[in-house]
Amino acid sequence: MKTIAFFNNKGGVGKTSLVYHLAWMYARLGVNVLAADLDPQANLTSMFLNDEELEPLWPENGDRPTVYGALRPLLEGTGDVAAPRVVEPEPGLGLVVGDLLLAIAEDELSSQWPACLDRKPRAFRVLSALARILQQGAREIDAQVVLVDVGPNLGAFNRAALVTADSVVVPLAPDLYSLQGLRNLGPTLRRWQVEWKERRERNPVKGLAVPEGAMQPIGYIVTQHAVRLDRPVKAYRRWMERIPSVYGKAVAGEGTRSRAAVTGPDPNCLATLKHYRSLMPLAQEARKPMFALKAADGAIGGHAAAVQGCYEDFRALAGTLVERTGLEVAFL
Repeated sequence: MKTIAFFNNKGGVGKTSLVYHLAWMYARLGVNVLAADLDPQANLTSMFLNDEELEPLWPENGDRPTVYGALRPLLEGTGDVAAPRVVEPEPGLGLVVGDLLLAIAEDELSSQWPACLDRKPRAFRVLSALARILQQGAREIDAQVVLVDVGPNLGAFNRAALVTADSVVVPLAPDLYSLQGLRNLGPTLRRWQVEWKERRERNPVKGLAVPEGAMQPIGYIVTQHAVRLDRPVKAYRRWMERIPSVYGKAVAGEGTRSRAAVTGPDPNCLATLKHYRSLMPLAQEARKPMFALKAADGAIGGHAAAVQGCYEDFRALAGTLVERTGLEVAFL
């Protein structure tokens, strides 16, 4: 099993939509997949479940069958993590339901990080909690891959969420804000890798499944790859041309590369995805991925061709991730 986190401390780059569509794509290709909503905003959950389905999972009082509900006994000191409830939109596709209450865990995860250096058992139980919850959820549906949606910040909760990941994919848009986000993200991710390795070696709890926390960046995905009407084409191209060198230096740690060295296809670029324009509103209305839209959903005329193109894009991306992560699956 491989765990892939989609992370950028710059918001609005389409990471939640990526996780949603890739989860459906893997399921359609016969690969059991678990989508984990570890963003306290719970946007991924809202894409899978409508309000009527979600409201019973977020009761005002009582047990919450969400990732927070699984984490709650440990946070309150009444026990270890509970098994998460996995919602299955279709066979082979599971969802660990997100929860806005996850924000409550920020302080606890922050305080336990330095406590690991003192070999305190509770610190390791807390910081491995999210990983152990996802492992239990993956076993429930025999998932071969776990896709993790993480919020757009560099806080303690996201640090613990990233510890669950074998690989990290960085979604971004071709603009100044995404480039600046890469400059912040790269050094922080490398620091977390080093700090977790140091802590992991001090785990005093025998039998506790502490994640390796490789957090290995495997590339970036450019989203909304279309000439935007609100900006000049030259400016758009300028940001596109700068992405390879900034990612290579800030995230991949490749050092400074000349402009000539990055004019060809960038090996760190996993995909460039179109905006797909009006397909997304149709998909949201139909409660299904864009590439599964039918004529009955309004995908007629030019939309039908766009749906097919969307399918091909996400299938290719799913295959690229299999190759980059070493995931041992065969598409049916």
